[in-house]
Amino acid sequence: MAKSGVYEGDPVTKTTMELKKELQKLVKAIVEDSSSSSSSIEDIDKAYQTLQSLKQLKEGNKQKSNHLHNNNNNDDGSFLGSCPQEFRCPLSKELMRDPVILSTGQTYDRPFIQKWLKAGNRVCPKTQQVLSHTILTPNYLVRDLITQWCKNRGVQFPGPLQYSDQDGLTEADRDLFLSLLKKMSSTQPEQKEAARTLRSLTKRMPSFRALFGESLEAIPQLLTPLCQCKWSDIHPDLQEDLVTTLLNLSIHDNNKKLVAETPMVMPLLLDALRFGTIATRTNSAATLFTLSALDSNKSLIGKAGALKPLIDLLNEGHSLAMKDVASAIFNLCITHENKARAVRDGAVRALLSKIKNRVHVDELLSILAMLSSNQKAVEEMGDLGVVSCLLSLIKETNCARNKENCIAVLYTICYYDRTKWKEMREEESTYGTLSQVAQNGTSRAKRKASGILDRLNRATNLTHTA
Repeated sequence: MAKSGVYEGDPVTKTTMELKKELQKLVKAIVEDSSSSSSSIEDIDKAYQTLQSLKQLKEGNKQKSNHLHNNNNNDDGSFLGSCPQEFRCPLSKELMRDPVILSTGQTYDRPFIQKWLKAGNRVCPKTQQVLSHTILTPNYLVRDLITQWCKNRGVQFPGPLQYSDQDGLTEADRDLFLSLLKKMSSTQPEQKEAARTLRSLTKRMPSFRALFGESLEAIPQLLTPLCQCKWSDIHPDLQEDLVTTLLNLSIHDNNKKLVAETPMVMPLLLDALRFGTIATRTNSAATLFTLSALDSNKSLIGKAGALKPLIDLLNEGHSLAMKDVASAIFNLCITHENKARAVRDGAVRALLSKIKNRVHVDELLSILAMLSSNQKAVEEMGDLGVVSCLLSLIKETNCARNKENCIAVLYTICYYDRTKWKEMREEESTYGTLSQVAQNGTSRAKRKASGILDRLNRATNLTHTA
């Protein structure tokens, strides 16, 4: 067998491909040679040395590659070793690539503090202070200092880490998010396209909802089209998409305070309630309901004047809107001041009108029972014939909760308005309606019904005694 010449010169000057071809030839010769001659032993030695040369070449290329990689990515041990402490993320201990400021004033690398927040933590990792919000503000000063520090050492500042969070959000998604917001200041066709996309993304991806909480400017940018001109001049589809996007954002717990306290949000939601299509009005009501989960938002929404347009929409009776409107009014009226506002804005008449017509009785009875703690509401209920309405409901419904709410309202009226006792006595004498609830109702209903009966009986006894 002819000598292959593998060992002429420095073995690592051969390419990987050349060494592999030589090795294939040698292995083939060894396999096909059945003799035990010295030539086969020589081929085995050559094959071994070729393998060693191939190994040296691979290791050399790997070291070279690692050197280049470390220079490009600033991962070299000596480089990081000289990195000032203030340029390191307190969480990762690595050079920060996208420094951002937390509400406590501490600076972190964006992906690591986002991972911390996504895990449900609501304190600063370094100071343990409770966070007033989770908005992350870019720290351009630190970024510029790190860039200059890298430049002084002849290396390029590394870009932000390419990462994907728990919901699959990537840097490409962030770029898309920013580009969509930018289009909100463009032409109406681009605004419509961007709004439709944001509506879809915030519906499907919780991570996109969370993105709006990272910048104070995101929501104002989103609503730019609604602030540029009169409501009537804005395309209905654009109105609906933007209001629905607000609804989607409000579902995210960390956004509720931010959305409600963004100055332009409440006026725009009220315009949507008054002037939008029924779909837009419904989604505006749903947004107010979602936001009102926070007690501080209940007061803010009430002061903004939201109850009047909600009650007007309730009066109109659109089947699509009724549930969301009722839910929003109920949540808002949990606070004392909003009960007074609702009564002033015509809630009692609107509720009774729908209840008498047996429209969404379950939801509306709950609101009526809540309002019965307001003196003016009780007086108005009495004037509008609430007693006969509720007594008839008790007889016809099989819903224990509805009976309980009816009795709760009647109990309050019984204590506030003696002129209604006669009607209650006659009902009890003829049908035993109150006694049946006292025997078979929920524990609260039993207690209230028994209270009414006791009061009626005492009054009757006093009359007979007199």
